[in-house]
Amino acid sequence: MHIHQPKHTRLKQEEVKNLLERYNVSVAQLPKIKITDVCVPEGSQVGEVLKIERKDGDKINTYFRVVAA
Repeated sequence: MHIHQPKHTRLKQEEVKNLLERYNVSVAQLPKIKITDVCVPEGSQVGEVLKIERKDGDKINTYFRVVAA
């Protein structure tokens, strides 16, 4: 992983459930990220949800993506 690359982590099923309930969305409504993207952690599978943490100055912004084919 490159130093400027945002941190990408896979969420556990319980975390995904909490995320979907919190934002009142389904997995199909989440933005997609291709499985072939170099940022996707090794071993990720289609349908898994990733948490992306990007630094913006002193602040960390969190984004979520679902892995797509």
